[in-house]
Amino acid sequence: MGREVVQVQGHVARAPEDVWRILRDFCGAWHPWVATIREERGPQGARVRSFTVTGEGTVYREQQTYFSDSDRVLGYTHLEGIRDCEAYDARVTVTPAGDGGAHIGWTATIRAPAGRLTAIAEGTKAVFEAGIAALAEAKVPAAPDLPPPPLATVETLIFDDLPRLALSVTPPPPPSPTRGEGGSRLSGTGPAAAPSHLPSPGWGGDGGGGRLDDTLCLFLHGIGGGRTNWAEQLAAVGGLVRAAALDLRGYGDSTLGPRPSTVDDYCDDILRVAERLGARRLVLVGLSYGSWIATSFAMRHPGMLAGLVLSGGCTGMSEAGPDEREAFRVSREVPLNAGQTPADFAPAVVKVLASPDAPDAVRQRLFDSMAAIPATTYRDALTCFTNPLERFDFSRLTMPVLMMTGEHDRLAPPAEIRGVAGRIWDAAPRPDVRFEVIAGAGHVCNLEQPAAYNRPLLDLLARLA
Repeated sequence: MGREVVQVQGHVARAPEDVWRILRDFCGAWHPWVATIREERGPQGARVRSFTVTGEGTVYREQQTYFSDSDRVLGYTHLEGIRDCEAYDARVTVTPAGDGGAHIGWTATIRAPAGRLTAIAEGTKAVFEAGIAALAEAKVPAAPDLPPPPLATVETLIFDDLPRLALSVTPPPPPSPTRGEGGSRLSGTGPAAAPSHLPSPGWGGDGGGGRLDDTLCLFLHGIGGGRTNWAEQLAAVGGLVRAAALDLRGYGDSTLGPRPSTVDDYCDDILRVAERLGARRLVLVGLSYGSWIATSFAMRHPGMLAGLVLSGGCTGMSEAGPDEREAFRVSREVPLNAGQTPADFAPAVVKVLASPDAPDAVRQRLFDSMAAIPATTYRDALTCFTNPLERFDFSRLTMPVLMMTGEHDRLAPPAEIRGVAGRIWDAAPRPDVRFEVIAGAGHVCNLEQPAAYNRPLLDLLARLA
């Protein structure tokens, strides 16, 4: 079995954002060699395009594997249509050029028998070159004018068995018609060609219609947070799926257990919430510490997850050495050992968590959630966080993964989280990864920029529906 990498670079005299609006539509019919194209749904709601090329009867199918609006990157893999192709993974990127135009980088890694490899590679190169040339004239699609989802009401639930757990919960969404899979779109004419590989939009599309009757979207806060930090997300997603924000053990109205908390205890709490609310599947949404807990749950129960949303972190301290973990814990326990409470050092924590231009109202909410944490809870969380039970195996992430972090996040900077997203894309058996940088946000990006945070989250939920 041979392997070849095809790389094509090109320049388009259009603004990068305009070129990206064309490319991001995974099922758009802008490439001149496409005759018909239709959107389908693969396992776990994956975006799949089924298309034909002019002058051929072969149907080609490809699945989106990676997407980022903020980085302008799209990845996809070949499913069927290219004869004797063992594997075909491609990625296209749009970056600004110095003259105000756009630089396009299109790459495919192909594995095929030696007798077919050259022909597939040559056909791929021709497809990429024709596509880049067409981007200079292709029509830029108008931005969709989608109505915002209805805001959901929220109530408080208390599970009084030990430990007590408190949640903010939305009611099940009202019945609505199931969303269809989308119709076919026709494109222009052109010479017959090797299979084309045509990029397109992120998750979700029309943002409406579907339901997730058996699914719960569960939000998990960070070490310095609480369930109230998710108020804007609960209201926004409750129209698509039942949603809940959990006060972790010892936070808010939840209590600590009889022994120091472990990540397995948090996973048991998630299972308990799912059972009590009648959910067979979960979309876990975590922030920082909550992202580490959510990923730990995914390692143990991947089949229960319809989606995994990780904000401001993922691996936690699971990849740090013993000395680094101990230094992290000791440094944060210094004020506690001096007799202070989280309320005493909350102002210093807010300076780290908030973006430089965070408004006073956001800073106050961050202060309030930090100041409300009992010292025993803060110490318990630090001990749990710095004693991870495993290094994550990203090949177990068989569900769609959405990763977000703030532009000004000091604790989980974009370069770090982008790297983790790439590792998941490399390791997952059939990756379905999206990575976004939330502009103008710090570590608690969902609270600072709720509208920007909610857009990719709603896209994912709409796609799953």
